[in-house]
Amino acid sequence: MNDHGPRFDAVIAAIDDANARDPRTIDVDGRAVPVELLYGRRMSAALAVMTPDASELLQIAVRGQHIERWTSPRTSYPPGRAGYLKWRSDLKGFHAHRLGEIMAAAGYASEKAARVGALVRKEQLRTDPEAQTLEDVACIVFLAHYLDEFLGKTDADDAKLARILAKTWKKMSAHGHAHAGKLDLPPHVLALLRRGLEEMG
Repeated sequence: MNDHGPRFDAVIAAIDDANARDPRTIDVDGRAVPVELLYGRRMSAALAVMTPDASELLQIAVRGQHIERWTSPRTSYPPGRAGYLKWRSDLKGFHAHRLGEIMAAAGYASEKAARVGALVRKEQLRTDPEAQTLEDVACIVFLAHYLDEFLGKTDADDAKLARILAKTWKKMSAHGHAHAGKLDLPPHVLALLRRGLEEMG
């Protein structure tokens, strides 16, 4: 899946080098690993399972969609939904810009960097199969690796959690659903998901 030559390898290494500077860490088998470095690698691992023939540019977008995310924390934006949406929108633009810089430095043409930027921004999500694949991978990684942490940190009640899980499910394609069905999700999570989907219709 990764045999795309030295230019591709240089980009992946540069993404990892950037994310390795994340001051936040997660304990993995007794070793502190930078949060975004681990996230990028988990994204690539999930893509390799879900779409082993993924294109070179999709692999770059998947690895780098959260590049240096810690430099723009949610707390730097106003509270509430409007602040959250502005934060998310600005992050997508920032990630696309950083990946473009890295790709240009490695010798990629501007149109290829622009394509990766479009994927990271998830433009035309439902009509662009690669953008949808990126969304599927992100949802699977969330459910597989970050759901427990999210449930432990949020102060939302069951009704809100059910809606969040249902919205996550509805973001995925049938291909994403098939892989989500292979995850060992706890019974209470599955019950909340069913509730959310029923309430959303």
